[in-house]
Order: sequence, then C-alpha cells, then structure tokens
Amino acid sequence: MLEAAGLDAEEERVYRFLLGVREADTGGIAAQLGWDAARVESVLAALHGKGLVGRAAEPPAGGPERYVPMAPDAALRPLLLRGHEALEWARRGVEQLAEEYRAGGRRHDAEQLVEVITGASVIRQRLRQMAYGAGEMRWLCKARPVALAAAENDEEWELLARGVRYRTIYERELLEGPGMVDNVARSIRAGEQARAVGTLPVRLVIADSSMAICPLVYESGDVLDGGDGGAGDGTERAPGPPDRAGEPTAAVIHSSSLLDALIALFESQWAAATPLHVTDSGELADFEDGQNPAVHLADDERYLLSLIVAGVADKAIASQLWVSQRTVQRRIQALMQRAGALTRTQLVWQVAQRGWLTNG
Repeated sequence: MLEAAGLDAEEERVYRFLLGVREADTGGIAAQLGWDAARVESVLAALHGKGLVGRAAEPPAGGPERYVPMAPDAALRPLLLRGHEALEWARRGVEQLAEEYRAGGRRHDAEQLVEVITGASVIRQRLRQMAYGAGEMRWLCKARPVALAAAENDEEWELLARGVRYRTIYERELLEGPGMVDNVARSIRAGEQARAVGTLPVRLVIADSSMAICPLVYESGDVLDGGDGGAGDGTERAPGPPDRAGEPTAAVIHSSSLLDALIALFESQWAAATPLHVTDSGELADFEDGQNPAVHLADDERYLLSLIVAGVADKAIASQLWVSQRTVQRRIQALMQRAGALTRTQLVWQVAQRGWLTNG
C-alpha cells in the first residue's frame, strides 16, 4: 500500500505494528511477527533511516532499546514528495527519450517528416485538427476553393474568440468571389489580420511553427486550396493516379528545414502584401482599392516619412520637427500601423510600393 512512499512490505508491516502498540523492543516485535531478531533489526534500521521510527527516550535500566513510531503524516509526506519528484524526473526523461527517438526517426525516415494525405474530407479534417491545437494559424489563400465553401467555415470565429491568432493572405481573385468580401470582413472584425496580393505562389497552411499543409502537384497543377475566410480549406480537383482520379492530395510537413523554408515563404509574402481593413461602414477595403491613405497624409507626415526613408536618426528628426523623440517614435508607430508594417524597414518598403512620397 505504501510502496509509492518508498516502503516495502516488511517495512510497512513493522511500522503498522508499532502504530498499534505505540512502543516495543526488537524481541517483542520478533515474537509477535514470528521473525528472527536480525530480520527485525534490519527493518527497524531502514525505518529509522526514513524517519518513520525513533528510539524511546528512556529505555528501562539494563533493558533492550525500545522503538516508537513517528506521526505518519509528518514522516511520510517528505517521502511522498521525493517520490513525486522522482516520478516527474522520470516523466521528463521519458519525454526527452521519446523526442530523441522521433528526431532520430525523422533523420532516417523521410516519411516522418512529410506525410501524404489524400481526399478532400481527410484534408479538411486534418486542417481542423491543426487549428484546434494551435496558438497561431498562417494561411496563403489562393482563388477557386471548392472543398469547403466560405459559408461552411465556422471554426475560425470560434478559435479567434478563444484567442488563436490568424494571419491570412488572400489572392485578389479570391476576394472577388461571391460572398468573400463579407466573409473576410467578418473575420477581420473578429480579430483576423488579413492582407491581399495579386497572386500567391502556393496554397499553404501553417499551424504555429510545428506543422504545415501544402499542395502536392500532379501534371495539371495544385490540388489543395486554402482560402475561404482563413480557417477553412478548399481543393482544386486535378487528375491523379488511375486508382484515385480526381482526389486532392496534400503534404503534411512536420518540424524540419522544409517547414522552416515554408514559414520564411509566408513571412516574405506577408511583408509584401497589402493590409486589409474594415471601413466604418462595415465594408472591406485596402490600400489599393481607391482608399489609399497617402492621399490623406498631412504635410508633416510626408516630411517625417521623407526623413525616415533618408535614414535620419530619431534624435535629429525630433530636432528638425521641434518635438520630443518620444513624439517622433509615436508618430512613426502610427505610420507603421497604417502601412501594416512591423519594422521600419517594412515601412520604408511600403512607402515606396504605394508611392506615399510621390502621390498627392
């Protein structure tokens, strides 16, 4: 019963005996249990070492040494804690060994790095499993999804409400599809970060930085399409092998250099894409659909941007504008938000792309 606390059966039996009699010597314990004295002495020494028994304060004159039990809660709690710590260390050790086993397998078995899945329903289910277990989802959404219509995509809004982060890049042709503008606007209002580009090189979904799903290519091209509001998927049917004709096929990429490359691809597309936003009237708009904010830049904003593009330091900019450095930094942050840029380098690139210093 007390094995988890580090007691074997003999130790538990002697300890329970002492709990009942409160005090006894070696001979008395041996007589009651039917053991020899040497066996009892060995067990008592082990119990004493574990803090479960102690010696009586004043043994009878000339009599044998007597033993008393210690309070079980005070004596056993440290043993249980040590046992728990040992189990925790063992658990961590098993996890480390398992990861080493998987890593070794991945190095020697490419199938553990890239898993091929076939069929629209299988792909759809795998995407949903990825989404429900992720903290961030990244999507490259190409046009013409057919496996899961935007109206059927309910997971994203639920996951956004749970705090899952979504970053999605849409092809402009996809945004021109029926119902897509309203669908994407709803996603943005729910918290999705969305951007748009003219064309995307590939369909791609990345969950955190641990897994991705991307298309495999038959002769006619892509067979997996992600894109209908961020969390859904679509598939573009293409001729397959004779026994699976028309079935969409995708690759599930696990942690590897290949996955790192796909993440880098997404981030490069994200930096180059145009941010989408929802207007006060609830419509979807971006910086290239006739609502370019460069038209509304104030003269001091244009001057500030020109200094940033020229590489002038914040302190010098503050001096020229007769404001504090903190004010300069705050204004730069505001411009970065308008451009959808995460860094000053991206801000300069977006300024050049949109002609903010040449238009208007």
